[in-house]
Amino acid sequence: MSRKILVTSALPYANGAIHLGHLVEYIQTDIWVRFQKMQAKDRVAACWYVCADDTHGTPVMLRAEQEGITPEALIARVHDEHFRDFSGFHVGFDNFYTTHSPETRHYANLIYARLRENGLIATRTIEQYYDPTRQMFLPDRFIKGECPKCGAPDQYGDNCESCGAAYTPNELKNPYSAVSGATPELRQSKHYFFQLSDPRCQDFLRRWTHDSGHLQPEAANKMQEWLGAEGENRLSDWDISRDAPYFGFEIPEAPGKYFYVWLDAPIGYMGSFKNLCEKNGIDFNDYWQADTQTELYHFIGKDILYFHALFWPAQLAHAGFRTPSGVFAHGFLTVDGAKMSKSRGTFITAESYLKQGLNPEWLRYYYAAKLNATMEDIDLNLEDFVARVNADLIGKYVNIASRCAGFIGKRFGGRLAATDAAWLQPLRDAASNIAAAYEAREFGRALREVMALADTANVFVNDRKPWELAKQEGQQEALHAACSQAIEAFRLLTVYLKPVLPKVAEAVEAFLGVPPLAWDDAQAPLPAGHVIGAYSHLMTRIDPKQITALIEANKASLNAVPADSGPKAKTHHDADGQRSGKSAARPASAALEGSSSRKTGPADNADKGTISIDDFMKVDLRVARIVDASHVEGAEKLLRLLLDIGEDSPRQVFAGIKSAYDPAALIGRHTVMVANLAPRKMKFGLSEGMILAASDADGNMPGIFLLSPDAGAQAGMKVK
Repeated sequence: MSRKILVTSALPYANGAIHLGHLVEYIQTDIWVRFQKMQAKDRVAACWYVCADDTHGTPVMLRAEQEGITPEALIARVHDEHFRDFSGFHVGFDNFYTTHSPETRHYANLIYARLRENGLIATRTIEQYYDPTRQMFLPDRFIKGECPKCGAPDQYGDNCESCGAAYTPNELKNPYSAVSGATPELRQSKHYFFQLSDPRCQDFLRRWTHDSGHLQPEAANKMQEWLGAEGENRLSDWDISRDAPYFGFEIPEAPGKYFYVWLDAPIGYMGSFKNLCEKNGIDFNDYWQADTQTELYHFIGKDILYFHALFWPAQLAHAGFRTPSGVFAHGFLTVDGAKMSKSRGTFITAESYLKQGLNPEWLRYYYAAKLNATMEDIDLNLEDFVARVNADLIGKYVNIASRCAGFIGKRFGGRLAATDAAWLQPLRDAASNIAAAYEAREFGRALREVMALADTANVFVNDRKPWELAKQEGQQEALHAACSQAIEAFRLLTVYLKPVLPKVAEAVEAFLGVPPLAWDDAQAPLPAGHVIGAYSHLMTRIDPKQITALIEANKASLNAVPADSGPKAKTHHDADGQRSGKSAARPASAALEGSSSRKTGPADNADKGTISIDDFMKVDLRVARIVDASHVEGAEKLLRLLLDIGEDSPRQVFAGIKSAYDPAALIGRHTVMVANLAPRKMKFGLSEGMILAASDADGNMPGIFLLSPDAGAQAGMKVK
């Protein structure tokens, strides 16, 4: 049976620019979709790729107010910017829409009504903070105050970045609104809940998350941790309502109550596809009815797995719709081994990359070469980026055509000789293995095989030496054969690279004088006598100076970042409000399970007083060598470090730096440790000290930077 496939990427939030971290997901999805669209119709009858801007929520409402425009005007402008950036990187949506649409409203209301009919919507009164100045209830991320555990000032309403304690906003001391600065009041409000604790939801989710193919193995394991063993009831009911003022869809028959953004955001997939269906005459129900044989896949970041693997399928199943065939989660992007940072110039927007004149297909290729089917993070190593693109795309792939095409045009009128040589058969036979790798989202494996084939083709060209044959009498036939076969090899490589390099493929199709390349074209050689066009350069090398200029341009952009009185808006992977950078050096300690930095607040600028030299000398700072580093099971933000400070055995320290560092990259590195801090018992084990780190001052994107001594410092040396 020929496949019919619907594919989505996570919805970018309509309150910020697309950056290189976002592009990992959209490029990954686009490559997979383009591969599917190259298949013969008897295998893939249709493959649709839809997305939309995620437009609702408190941050959008507040930003629009700050700019003095309506939320509708803000999201329309951002939609145009997002579409421009995606198009610049050749992300080929069939429909890029908005969640603030009549289609999404219709399906949000329908799903809500069906869940209510099934007895899965409950109401209860809850107590939460209210801003009397702005006359609005405050999400946790918009409340600040003193930590109830350690007393640290200017902490957000969910956890303390000073001591790492987690708590509720109601526990904060001296709370204030991050929106207006007013003292919030505790008020009661009726909220609406989707009853995930209902045994029907629990039983369904245990089956669905366990079924083969719906989730990656590591994601399925995480879901089982959250669900617990058979008979346990670990899931809480999900609050799906927010009080006015709120930018979103009002809940039917509930004046002043709005659907929480995460309720209607995934329904935006349905809304965008419905919009496409109405424009193209597609049967919507064929893809969304409960018993459909079509396929539905979501590509997402691993940080929103909870919403897509628990809330979303439970909503769909109990509202009478189909559930996803697969949810594919990817990891985060680091740049040069660390979290993206504006202060270092590595927080790079899509717009900046393109404005600097860098070829978007360089980045598409590099990401593809690093991507696999797991949730592992990937690193954009800028030096490796230059080396790999230049070596693979220029030195191996483009090099084949550039060395041979000219001879075909000048000596043989652009006509090819026979291209069915025996040495080309393994290149044709590789199509099935490369296709299997693309299908499994093992793009790195696919490209390794393609580059191995390119090596084979280059060996052939080097052996035949067409530049020497062209100088020799009586070698015209050999020259014609060698160059024609090399061009055929180049065509085969282009077939395999087309999902990754769509614009280069278009140029190759024009140069070869062939229709758009399909996957099965690898099996049919170009016939003798086929006429090709004049060759022109397909791609240039990356000049390292271009990367330097890109970094410098993004450092300079810091000067244009405006100050803001409240939390920054979320990315497409965040919930109600994003954490932003705090300008301070701080410890990365066992306490920092909630270690993401946040924006400077009033307390950061207050007079913190002075200490005497005697006070400072009480702190025993030592150079520490990181002997080992590993992830901590069950901890979202911690790494477990073993630190050598010159003692008989290494010390164990838990540090909240998981978002910024790959454990493997830390081993062997030297840093600075507080050696005389009292040990702290954590649920993960005993933490026997604290390492020091700094965070950036960009006011938008958090950055964590370990302190490092100069070369030559030895483990155990005292810092003074």
